[in-house]
Amino acid sequence: MAAPKTVEAYLAALPDDQRHALEKLRDTIRATLPDATEHVSYQMPAFKADGRFVVWYAAFKDHYSLYPASEGVRATLGKDIDTYLSGRGTIRFEYDQRLPSTLVKRIVKTRLKENAEGTTYRRS
Repeated sequence: MAAPKTVEAYLAALPDDQRHALEKLRDTIRATLPDATEHVSYQMPAFKADGRFVVWYAAFKDHYSLYPASEGVRATLGKDIDTYLSGRGTIRFEYDQRLPSTLVKRIVKTRLKENAEGTTYRRS
Protein backbone atom coordinates (compact mmCIF):
# COMPACT_ATOMS: atom_id res chain seq x y z
CA MET A 1 0.00 0.00 0.00
CA ALA A 2 1.29 3.46 -0.89
CA ALA A 3 1.95 5.92 1.89
CA PRO A 4 -0.83 8.51 2.27
CA LYS A 5 -0.05 11.97 0.97
CA THR A 6 -2.82 13.77 2.87
CA VAL A 7 -4.49 13.45 6.25
CA GLU A 8 -7.81 12.87 4.50
CA ALA A 9 -6.31 9.96 2.53
CA TYR A 10 -4.88 8.48 5.73
CA LEU A 11 -8.25 8.65 7.48
CA ALA A 12 -10.22 7.41 4.47
CA ALA A 13 -8.14 4.22 4.37
CA LEU A 14 -9.12 3.26 7.94
CA PRO A 15 -12.01 1.04 9.06
CA ASP A 16 -14.98 3.02 10.43
CA ASP A 17 -14.23 2.48 14.13
CA GLN A 18 -10.61 3.55 13.77
CA ARG A 19 -11.49 6.53 11.56
CA HIS A 20 -14.13 7.70 14.05
CA ALA A 21 -11.66 7.56 16.97
CA LEU A 22 -8.96 9.41 15.04
CA GLU A 23 -11.40 12.04 13.81
CA LYS A 24 -12.37 12.74 17.42
CA LEU A 25 -8.68 13.00 18.38
CA ARG A 26 -8.04 15.24 15.36
CA ASP A 27 -10.96 17.52 16.28
CA THR A 28 -9.69 17.80 19.85
CA ILE A 29 -6.19 18.73 18.66
CA ARG A 30 -7.57 21.16 16.09
CA ALA A 31 -9.67 22.88 18.78
CA THR A 32 -6.49 23.37 20.82
CA LEU A 33 -4.38 24.47 17.82
CA PRO A 34 -6.86 26.31 15.57
CA ASP A 35 -4.12 28.02 13.54
CA ALA A 36 -1.99 24.91 13.05
CA THR A 37 -1.54 23.22 9.70
CA GLU A 38 -1.97 19.53 9.09
CA HIS A 39 0.62 17.38 7.36
CA VAL A 40 1.59 13.77 6.85
CA SER A 41 4.97 13.16 8.45
CA TYR A 42 6.54 9.75 9.09
CA GLN A 43 3.46 8.36 7.28
CA MET A 44 1.21 9.70 10.07
CA PRO A 45 -1.07 12.72 10.40
CA ALA A 46 0.61 15.57 12.23
CA PHE A 47 -0.04 19.13 13.36
CA LYS A 48 2.47 21.91 12.84
CA ALA A 49 2.35 25.33 14.51
CA ASP A 50 4.79 28.21 14.18
CA GLY A 51 6.91 26.19 11.77
CA ARG A 52 7.42 23.22 14.12
CA PHE A 53 5.65 19.91 14.50
CA VAL A 54 3.64 19.70 17.70
CA VAL A 55 2.04 16.22 17.66
CA TRP A 56 1.55 13.18 15.44
CA TYR A 57 -1.12 10.49 15.70
CA ALA A 58 -1.72 7.08 14.17
CA ALA A 59 -4.12 4.14 14.09
CA PHE A 60 -3.13 0.58 14.87
CA LYS A 61 -5.14 -2.62 14.98
CA ASP A 62 -5.95 -2.58 18.71
CA HIS A 63 -5.23 1.02 19.71
CA TYR A 64 -4.34 4.48 18.47
CA SER A 65 -1.47 6.64 19.55
CA LEU A 66 -0.47 10.25 20.04
CA TYR A 67 3.17 11.31 19.85
CA PRO A 68 5.34 12.41 21.53
CA ALA A 69 5.28 11.74 25.21
CA SER A 70 8.32 13.98 25.51
CA GLU A 71 10.25 14.54 28.70
CA GLY A 72 8.32 17.78 29.19
CA VAL A 73 4.95 16.10 28.68
CA ARG A 74 5.82 13.36 31.15
CA ALA A 75 7.20 15.81 33.71
CA THR A 76 4.31 18.26 33.39
CA LEU A 77 1.47 15.74 33.40
CA GLY A 78 3.00 13.18 35.77
CA LYS A 79 0.60 10.56 37.03
CA ASP A 80 -2.23 11.89 34.84
CA ILE A 81 -0.51 10.39 31.83
CA ASP A 82 1.05 7.25 33.35
CA THR A 83 -1.76 4.88 32.39
CA TYR A 84 -1.54 5.99 28.75
CA LEU A 85 2.23 5.71 28.32
CA SER A 86 3.45 2.88 26.14
CA GLY A 87 7.05 2.54 25.13
CA ARG A 88 9.27 5.49 24.45
CA GLY A 89 7.44 8.64 23.50
CA THR A 90 4.05 6.98 22.88
CA ILE A 91 0.70 7.90 24.38
CA ARG A 92 -1.71 5.05 23.69
CA PHE A 93 -5.52 5.06 23.68
CA GLU A 94 -7.93 2.14 23.31
CA TYR A 95 -10.74 2.28 20.73
CA ASP A 96 -13.37 1.07 23.19
CA GLN A 97 -12.60 3.75 25.79
CA ARG A 98 -13.65 7.37 25.87
CA LEU A 99 -10.99 9.78 24.62
CA PRO A 100 -9.64 11.83 27.54
CA SER A 101 -10.09 15.13 25.67
CA THR A 102 -8.96 17.34 28.53
CA LEU A 103 -5.74 15.35 28.84
CA VAL A 104 -5.15 15.51 25.07
CA LYS A 105 -5.53 19.31 25.19
CA ARG A 106 -3.01 19.49 28.05
CA ILE A 107 -0.56 17.32 26.08
CA VAL A 108 -0.88 19.55 23.03
CA LYS A 109 -0.46 22.74 25.07
CA THR A 110 2.62 21.30 26.78
CA ARG A 111 4.16 20.37 23.41
CA LEU A 112 3.38 23.84 22.06
CA LYS A 113 5.11 25.39 25.08
CA GLU A 114 8.13 23.10 24.57
CA ASN A 115 8.37 24.25 20.97
CA ALA A 116 8.08 27.92 21.95
CA GLU A 117 10.87 27.48 24.50
CA GLY A 118 13.02 25.69 21.94
CA THR A 119 13.03 22.48 23.94
CA THR A 120 14.15 19.55 21.84
CA TYR A 121 12.05 16.41 21.91
CA ARG A 122 14.14 13.65 23.42
CA ARG A 123 13.24 10.10 24.24
CA SER A 124 14.37 8.79 27.56
